[in-house]
Amino acid sequence: MPRDTDPTVRDPRRRRILQILGGAGVMGLAGCAGGDGGDGGDGNGSGDGGGTNDTGGNDSGGDGGDEQAQQGGTLTFAQVKSPIEFDPIVLNDVPSAEVAATVFDSLYTYGEETDIVPQIAADMPTVEKDGQRYIVPIRDDAVFQNGDPVTAEDVAYSFTAPVEEETENAGEFNMIDTVEATDDTTVQFDLKFPFGAFTSYLPWSIVPKSVREEDKEAFNTQQPVGAGPFTFEDWTEGDFVQVARWDEYWAAENGDQELPNLDGVEFVPVEEGTTRVTTLNSGENHVIKEIPPKSWPTVEDMSDAAIEAVPGTNYFYLAFNCNEGPTTDPKVREAVDYTFSMDQAVSNFVEPTGLRQYSPLPKSLAEGWEMPLDEWQGIPHDKDIGQAQSLFEEAGVSSDYSWRIIVPPDDKREQIGVTVANGLKEAGFDANVQRLDWGAFLDQYVSGSEDDYNMYTLGWAGSPDPDSFMYFLFAQEMFETTNGTFYENSEVDQKIMTGRESTDREERRQAYQEAITTVLEDRAHLPAYGLKNSYGVRSRVRDFSAHPVMYHSIYSDWNNVSLQSE
Repeated sequence: MPRDTDPTVRDPRRRRILQILGGAGVMGLAGCAGGDGGDGGDGNGSGDGGGTNDTGGNDSGGDGGDEQAQQGGTLTFAQVKSPIEFDPIVLNDVPSAEVAATVFDSLYTYGEETDIVPQIAADMPTVEKDGQRYIVPIRDDAVFQNGDPVTAEDVAYSFTAPVEEETENAGEFNMIDTVEATDDTTVQFDLKFPFGAFTSYLPWSIVPKSVREEDKEAFNTQQPVGAGPFTFEDWTEGDFVQVARWDEYWAAENGDQELPNLDGVEFVPVEEGTTRVTTLNSGENHVIKEIPPKSWPTVEDMSDAAIEAVPGTNYFYLAFNCNEGPTTDPKVREAVDYTFSMDQAVSNFVEPTGLRQYSPLPKSLAEGWEMPLDEWQGIPHDKDIGQAQSLFEEAGVSSDYSWRIIVPPDDKREQIGVTVANGLKEAGFDANVQRLDWGAFLDQYVSGSEDDYNMYTLGWAGSPDPDSFMYFLFAQEMFETTNGTFYENSEVDQKIMTGRESTDREERRQAYQEAITTVLEDRAHLPAYGLKNSYGVRSRVRDFSAHPVMYHSIYSDWNNVSLQSE
């Protein structure tokens, strides 16, 4: 699952931070999505569960709706950034993950929603030792693209290599004690503690150990070999990536799935949002990733294209420095909440690409866990400058204090920061917003220094379990890695670890509910919005469906994209 970090930054502790696409994350990667430097973001956003499904590719829209979709053709897919690598063990950005998802199959994958289904696994795991041991049977007919069988040793290697090599993905598996291939078709995971969320970490790409170990650099950037439905053909960084249908795809050979309808896919980077929209309108690209908020009506009005969008598993927020400076005082954080309306900011700068979110959990996840969304929605304040000034005065914040808000290179998050700064100015303060490139931002937001920031805006993409949000964003052991708030509350921390180290769903639900309520009342974060996974899709594209996990859209056992003839 990719996240929101700069793909050029190598830090094994930082995953899921939403950067490359302006909003999302990736699963099986887990955290890089994030900011288009132009008009938009993107994401596997959450919202009201709706999104837009005017045409997508679901057999409707534009002209020729009754024509038969035909097998063949190469789909052109405009990404928001250029991929930089393709080895699942090390890659940590969404564009790279979008390509890798076509080349590699996973131990488990996602169904039409966020349900986990076996792929290379033969069945769901057997759970033993009160949730501390997972035994996974492996199919005996899965084959890599070089003809080698997929073995339990390859599966074990795929889960241990990120940790042993200290890649950016190591944090995904810090709950694992050992992974062992007990025979050719069985893998045994022994965990450090009973971990109720473990199945949500099992959708992980499987690589051939012998091929990767022979030349890791070549495997990463020249000839990755997976067990997926497409083979890697060609790549020029910043220009294109080409994948081609693997006609001997093992799942099709064995009758489990059909072969892809497409002959291949060409991924092309188009960083500027309005330019991507232009390429969709002209027909230069069949599918474009991420519809900027200002361009949403433009795509809706196109006669030969439509929007396919679905809420995803991400979360965007304003966070406070609880380590140094006036924002260590919860009264000051509440005063800041009174200086602006997050509802209005999201309405002005994010909708309809994303929608207001009131907790660290995407709405669909919170609803699935029966969380008190109505209660949480009542916690943030409406704008009241007089009340803000009173609280600042009570807290002893001098009127000549100068506030510093840092934001990553994403317009939506910058606008949230600017809105807060404008409110502080109305309250009589000096305030500035600094937009940093990803390298500088990632260094500063975890420094805990008042000189670096009082507040920051960021996003996170997680798996469909509360652990992937609460642990990485608020657990005290994640200070200086992914928890740049340095928010300390021993009761909250204990509840997060209770949720992490329990296998009882109701116990976990209650622990997370109490932890989130306290976090919201203490205003360590001010939740802002969730983004939709949004795509512009030409009418000749059939059966393209956006997925909550942003890179599961081109081909799966429930979705087989095809191109209609011109």
